[in-house]
Amino acid sequence: MKRKVILITDGDINAQKAVERAVQNIGGRCISRSAGNPTPISGPEIAELIQEALHDPVVVMVDDIGNPGQGRGERALAHLLTNPDIEVLGVIAVASNTEGVNGVEVDFSIDYTGKIVENAVDKNGHETNTKILYGDTVDILNSFSIPLIVGIGDIGKISGLDKHTRGAPIITKALEEILKRSESN
Repeated sequence: MKRKVILITDGDINAQKAVERAVQNIGGRCISRSAGNPTPISGPEIAELIQEALHDPVVVMVDDIGNPGQGRGERALAHLLTNPDIEVLGVIAVASNTEGVNGVEVDFSIDYTGKIVENAVDKNGHETNTKILYGDTVDILNSFSIPLIVGIGDIGKISGLDKHTRGAPIITKALEEILKRSESN
């Protein structure tokens, strides 16, 4: 049976703390070893850890450390998106100030207040006037068919509103929306 996985394109220490808290909030499992700036382990290693997780959904972080080219995070992401033992429920695409990227079209975003908005958001979680989200680990997503891409600002930060000490409400909302929409499909 395929493991149900949600991928997140951020993995620095602030994101890791917020994601771990959010995954607790939704009752999932977090592959904390995938966190790092850049992603410290390979796609095949992450896939093995996913198979060892106690239950679904399994949440994985990948990060390119601001590299506009294809870095370690994007290579791991590509492996997971093509792994036959994994069902990707959705990807949370994280905005950054990285220049020289194409960006990715989002289905919707969660803004800095936790509200669902139609367009992409910027690093601070403010809605933009386009559906294209710009981030350092998102361009690879254009090469795959993904059921749901949700935009979000810089996880664990967003002007302090998404900190793990505040319960990580914005990343929690993004995870909940992916789960809710994947169940209705």
